[in-house]
Amino acid sequence: MRTEIYVDDRHIEINEFVQEIIGRTIAGAVSALKGVDERNWKKIEVRVTEE
Repeated sequence: MRTEIYVDDRHIEINEFVQEIIGRTIAGAVSALKGVDERNWKKIEVRVTEE
């Protein structure tokens, strides 16, 4: 699983352990949502904006 973080279009380096923790946490949360096939997704995108 590859996880990337960008803040204001700047790539933030994270190690493999952090990639796994963040990636699996997000994948688990999204897979629990109705309408998401937990075994067939290819890519999940999350955008957080401060308004």
